[in-house]
Amino acid sequence: MWRRVSSLTQFVSPTKSSSILNQPAYTLKIWESFTTQFPNLEKGGISFKDRISFITFVLGGPGSGKGTQCEKIVETFGFKHLSAGDLLRREIASKSEYGSMILNTIKDGRIVPSEVTIKLIQKEMESSDNKKFLIDGFPRCEENRIAFEQIIGAEPNIVLFFDCPVEEMVKRLLNRNQGRVDDNMDTIKKRLEVFEELNLPVVNYYAEKGKLHKICALGTEDEIFEQVWPVFAACKVIQ
Repeated sequence: MWRRVSSLTQFVSPTKSSSILNQPAYTLKIWESFTTQFPNLEKGGISFKDRISFITFVLGGPGSGKGTQCEKIVETFGFKHLSAGDLLRREIASKSEYGSMILNTIKDGRIVPSEVTIKLIQKEMESSDNKKFLIDGFPRCEENRIAFEQIIGAEPNIVLFFDCPVEEMVKRLLNRNQGRVDDNMDTIKKRLEVFEELNLPVVNYYAEKGKLHKICALGTEDEIFEQVWPVFAACKVIQ
């Protein structure tokens, strides 16, 4: 798979790679007022961590089809779906001060600081009565992963990785026409560049822990789900 990803050089300029990836994300100081206070994580005397029964991370490049497959997983296995991208876009749509900061970060193809994304995910998890969570598009880098485990106090039970060729991801992103600010060629190039640079260590980490399930993301939606279904069935995850 990663030989495929290495072909990103035909889409992105190597001279821009270091400048984009070394460009600092918004510092924690900027986000202090947004991330300092976390919600009360206990309900009825039961800690938040103890209420969680199953966490799945869903990883894959932009346009790899994660969202579509998450819908099928929710319908079949009854998970609560949390899309990191959707939560960030919802914050942008709120036109809050933090939404503007998130928007600028995404436009630059950079990763939003971990504490911000985790704060949004945590609020959704804490407010849900579901005990099974499907976290889509996160973590996107090792720092995301470490911060999630420290703040939430839990690791994923399994990790799905949707393996999709770069050319196919580019084609899907350009064709989906969802009106998203990050569905333009310049931003797509940056997103794929960041994905290649930062996501591989996360994938390798979970592979070494025996938690990674690689899914070939080519074919029809049903054909792809035929690979996904046995993963959850083996874990005896039912509604």
